[in-house]
Amino acid sequence: MKAVIQRVRNANCTVDGKVTGEIDKGMLVYFSVSKEDNMSMLNPFLDKMVRLRFFEDDDGKMNRSLKDVNGSILFISQFTLYADLSRGNRPDFAHAMNATEAEKFYLSAIEILRHLGYNVSTGIFGAHMHINYENDGPVTLILDSSDISSIKKLSLIES
Repeated sequence: MKAVIQRVRNANCTVDGKVTGEIDKGMLVYFSVSKEDNMSMLNPFLDKMVRLRFFEDDDGKMNRSLKDVNGSILFISQFTLYADLSRGNRPDFAHAMNATEAEKFYLSAIEILRHLGYNVSTGIFGAHMHINYENDGPVTLILDSSDISSIKKLSLIES
């Protein structure tokens, strides 16, 4: 799994001119799943994501998490994060999980995040979406499941 995570002052998603998701302060997350991922990796991935301390404290240091600032999440599916650009000029998406399986990950992630008490807004899986946001900082982080595969025990999420 990969996520591009942006600290935002506000963000929204529209599909066919209608707003499908909208947040104020929080994180805009572009989420993608590879063929190599499995559901057992989802909880540690989300645990790491929501615990990221990339919101500023009173001293201007990135020291607060999403929960600390009572932030929300705009969660957007984006299979293009697994584009292989190593050959030619056309992106190759062979590493991305097929849409049917990837949608299960996407919907499970939303359910888990909401169960944890986060306000989660979304786009529509597989739709052509327009995302508008005001990046705060700008701060943009990339989380890759291969970077956290050694996490065994979860403290926020029970398996």
